[in-house]
Amino acid sequence: MEKLIITPKTKIYDLLEAYPELEETLIDAAPEFKKLKNPVLRKTITRITNIGQAAVIGGLNVEELVNRLRKKAGQSAIGQIDEAGNKYVTVCPSWFSKEAVVQNIDIREMLNRGEQPVHEVMAALKKLQPGQIIEIIAPFIPAPLLDKSLSLNYKHWLEKKSETEYRVFFTAE
Repeated sequence: MEKLIITPKTKIYDLLEAYPELEETLIDAAPEFKKLKNPVLRKTITRITNIGQAAVIGGLNVEELVNRLRKKAGQSAIGQIDEAGNKYVTVCPSWFSKEAVVQNIDIREMLNRGEQPVHEVMAALKKLQPGQIIEIIAPFIPAPLLDKSLSLNYKHWLEKKSETEYRVFFTAE
């Protein structure tokens, strides 16, 4: 089974189902999370609360909480470059050209509706011809999408426009 990729949008329920050992990490992060021990709350609230929301409730920095959980689960930190230097590309690459952008997908609406945009974006990527670029607009670093695209050897460039807007440009080899 493919392990869950931890992001701010990951539901607490899904996180604890995939990584039960992270319950203590959550509780250590914020005393408010002791409520996770209550079986009724665990079955209800955790299904609708994601890590980003939980961080706000616990008065924590979202990125720090996500990265703390990712580290415990053996995943690399979001927004950081690993030792090999092959994490997310944040400097404009030589292959990028505004004129080569053939499609824009704004995933913010999909996320607001609770939908996972990964499948739609991957379907669009599969149609790319060499040299063509797809632009994705996201409200945060779309780690699952980037991780999936990296595993399929697509090139990307992650551009931070603001705290609530990221652009990711993908191209095929």
